[in-house]
Parts: sequence; C-alpha cells; structure tokens
Amino acid sequence: MIERALPSLLGKAFLVPGPQRMASTPRLILAGLSGGSGKTIVSLGLCRALLQAGHAPRPFKKGPDYIDAAWLGLAARADCSNLDPFLLPAETLLSLFAGKAQGFDLALIEGNRGLFDGKDVAGSCSTAELARLLAAPVILVMDCTKMTRTAAAVVAGCRNFEAGLNLAGVVLNRTAGERHRRILREAIETYTDVPVLGMLPKVAENPIPERHMGLVSDQEHVDREAALEQLGRLAAGWLDLERILDVARMAPDLPVPATPLWPETPLSDGPVIGYVQDAALWFYYPENLEALERAGARLVRLSLLDSAPWPEIHGLYLGGGFPETQAEGLSANALIRNHVRALAAAGLPIYAECGGFMYLCSALEMHGRTYPLAGVFDLTTTLCPKPQGLGYVEALVERDNPFHPAGAVLRGHEFHYSACLATTAADSSAFALRMTRGQGLFQGRDGLVRNNVFAGYTHIHALGERHWAPRFVTAAQDYRRRPR
Repeated sequence: MIERALPSLLGKAFLVPGPQRMASTPRLILAGLSGGSGKTIVSLGLCRALLQAGHAPRPFKKGPDYIDAAWLGLAARADCSNLDPFLLPAETLLSLFAGKAQGFDLALIEGNRGLFDGKDVAGSCSTAELARLLAAPVILVMDCTKMTRTAAAVVAGCRNFEAGLNLAGVVLNRTAGERHRRILREAIETYTDVPVLGMLPKVAENPIPERHMGLVSDQEHVDREAALEQLGRLAAGWLDLERILDVARMAPDLPVPATPLWPETPLSDGPVIGYVQDAALWFYYPENLEALERAGARLVRLSLLDSAPWPEIHGLYLGGGFPETQAEGLSANALIRNHVRALAAAGLPIYAECGGFMYLCSALEMHGRTYPLAGVFDLTTTLCPKPQGLGYVEALVERDNPFHPAGAVLRGHEFHYSACLATTAADSSAFALRMTRGQGLFQGRDGLVRNNVFAGYTHIHALGERHWAPRFVTAAQDYRRRPR
C-alpha cells in the first residue's frame, strides 16, 4: 500500500534537472520516533561536543521551527537554516543546503516530529523524505523509558518501513542504569544490523526547560552558554563521537543545481527596511532577511521594547515571537506603539507575521488583564491554553497587496496559541488570503490588509515565495520616493 502511495520516493535518488555540481559535505540527520523523544537535546549536545572537540559543524533544522533553530545556531556557533520539503522546492532546498554547508566539517540536521510523520498518510514532507532528498544517513534518537527488548522491534520496524532510507545508527535516550543499557544494546545488536552509537542516562533536570511552544526562548534563558556546555559534556561522555562522524562521512556526493540560489544583488542605494528583533519578536528565517538584502534593501535592527527613537525607515518587518511574555513592556512603551501606528497611517509598507500581527492589534487579553498595543487594527487577541493554529498552511491570495500578487498560492505554516476575539473581523474584504489548508486568523481567512500593512498568522519562507522580497523592497522604495 505504502509503496503504491510513494512511487517517486522509495529507493530512488532525486534527479536534479539542468546543470549540476556535486556537494561532498559529510552529513547526518538526527530523527526521533515522535516529538519529545529528546532529539533536540541530543542535537544540541552533539553540536556543542563536536565544537569542543575541534570540529566545525553546520546545523540545520527540518521543518518550520524558529526556537530549536536558534538554539542549534548557538550550540554550533554557526547560523542554522531550516530545510523543509513543503516550504521549499526540492532544487531550492538542495542549493540552500549545499551553499550553507560548504566549508564546514559536517552538516547536522535535526528532524522534526517522528521520522516518518508528514502532512498526509503517505508521509510526504517527512524527515524521512528529507533524508532521501539529501542522501543523508539517519541516526534515530529513542526514548527508552520502561523499554528493553521492544526497542529492537521498534528499530527493526523503522529500518524496514520505507525503502531508500539509510538508518545508520541509534542513540538510546533516558536509560535507567547499566543493566538497562546492557539489555537494550544486546537486544538491538542481536535482532538488527543497526549499531548503537550512544546511550544517554536520564537527566534529573533539563538544562533548557520547555513551555507552551517548545524549548524556552534563547532570548530569555538566563545562562545559555552554561546550559550548552553542560549538554556538550553530556554528549561527549555518553555518545561515540568518532563513530557518529564516520556515519556522516558515509554520505555520498550529492548532485545539486549549478545555477546560483540568489539573483545578483543590485548595486544601488536601496530603501531602509527595519526589522524588529528583541525578546518579543525574533522569529525570522535568516534567508528572509537575506532575501530582502539581495533584493536591494538595507536592513536595520529595531526593538519594540526600547523607547529610543527609530531611524528613518521605508518599510517594517514584524516577525513572530512571544509578545505574550513581554506584554507588560510592549504595552508600557507608548512612544513606540504610537510611532508604529503613525507609520502605518502614513502608508509605510509593514509586513507582520503572527506575533507581529498581535502587536498591531489594539490589545492583548491574557490572564485576566488587557494590554494596549499598537492599534493599527481595531482587534483584540487573547492567549488560549491550547494551540489555535498548528502546522502547514496553504492560502490563495484573493486581494492584491504590496507583498503578494492576487492569484498566487502561498505555502507556509502557523503555530499560535492566541486567537482573534473581535467578530468585526468577519468582513472578508479586509483579508487578502483564503485558507485552503490551516486555520488562519478568522473563519478560514488570513492576511489583513490596511493601507500598505499586511498582517496575519501565516509565516512564509522567502525562498519558497520568491516574489515576496522584491515586492517588499519595491513598496519600500515607492514609499521612500513619495513626498511627505
């Protein structure tokens, strides 16, 4: 049944159309059986342990994730890029991977959710699909709590579930003691041909605690370096680093497109686009910022929490983040709230995703309190105990706007615990997007448009939506040239 559903994915190498070159970076994917298996902690620890041992790892994160990616970048002291077969065409993903991995000792890609979990029953866009696309060996991280011989059955099942997947090793997590570890190793090595590459003990206290959206933000952790050093020592003491490096070196040369990933950067004095990066808003794919620069913009970093005056800007990018954890400071900074509202009224192109959208609303309700915000939209959001939107989204652009042309189909993702309260948002003409997959902002709509402001819950990747950055820069340039 599965083989009929996945004829293009099983046992076949991805064929790169057109001119190609070969990328030879050693690489591996750390995957889990499910979310919460411990693969992020193992990935962070392995990145830091390799760094401590004198290697230069380049981290990547599979899937639409900002928090784990930020921590991976800190652990490896190298920027982390996201790789996702849903958000990016295969050729683009390969070019991005090869370009970012070049010059590093190895590429370490952390998977997401379970190894075979994708957006449908066929497992499309799963970590396993990414492994086949990158011809990358997979190391499976298993939570072995209250498990012994069954671990071998699970490994054997994963090893044989889909053809074309190289399950090259397993790391056993949350083991209870030497006897437990001995039985686990003997069972797996007796009943499968998959080597055990490390066994981690149960850790009394996670050095990087979790909360409602995953790991606590690196922006808020009081001692990031100490936590990462602790994880590095844990990995160095319990993982077989040399055998793991050998697994990464097993990866064959990878054919990637020879054409450049980016267009030639315009040599002009482009418009200034501000982007907010502080403890409230910091969810940005690095390629989104790079795409704006490649399209000719000059970027300036801003804060919504600091009352220092902003420089002149011709566009504003408000990413996602945690406005709920900074609601007090955001609300208290009336100077910047009023400034953003005035810029929006003056026609400044503003693009806001998720947390950025929340900031542009009139208020945020949370824990029985109401926090006034920028008031660009006469709407209120409220923080809920459970996710209100989670996963991949697709949307049809039904209304032209400065950022997305009418008729385009966007691919992105959403992950938000907040919901829009105001029923006055029911006027569909105020929205640019009609959701064909996902929740959006209100009744299957997303992308509120007012003047030159676009705001909603949908996050996009600039290399998947190639029109976005050039249109943003054009709108900023038009604003710059207007008499004011």
